[in-house]
Amino acid sequence: MSMDIKQIQDLIKFVAKSGVNEVAIEEKDFKITIKTNQEPTYVTASIPAAAPVIPQQAAVSAPIAAPTPTVDTATAKSADDSSKYIAIKSPMIGTFYRSASPDKPSYVNVGDEVKPGQVVCIVEAMKLFNEIETEISGKIVKVLVDNAQPVEYDQPLFLVDPS
Repeated sequence: MSMDIKQIQDLIKFVAKSGVNEVAIEEKDFKITIKTNQEPTYVTASIPAAAPVIPQQAAVSAPIAAPTPTVDTATAKSADDSSKYIAIKSPMIGTFYRSASPDKPSYVNVGDEVKPGQVVCIVEAMKLFNEIETEISGKIVKVLVDNAQPVEYDQPLFLVDPS
């Protein structure tokens, strides 16, 4: 795999808009890592010396705007009074979906009872739709993410009352 500068620029724009912190692509003769969690943000691409490319151009660095972090005040306020609840967290970075498709009902809603192994949502990452199953049983008390919103690894998605 080799990428031209236009593809790299498109990837940088996509990563900046998606809200993910880091994307790394590594092939036999090509490696690119894009990080957006520091300021200024840099993109580095390195190609091993054995690869048939232009010599003396091993790395490309380009500053891009870092996404502005957003603070969900509702989640912050409810953190202290929700200590008895258990969070179902995202196992990956991607886009959160409450249902299999826009015309289907949500997998779970507030008030629903869940049990281990039950699908509660989908997290789409790089066009792969991953069904997320709960490992706990209890009642859904809060959905913490809006449908079609980007989520981070280990980000709480649902609060469950285990009692």
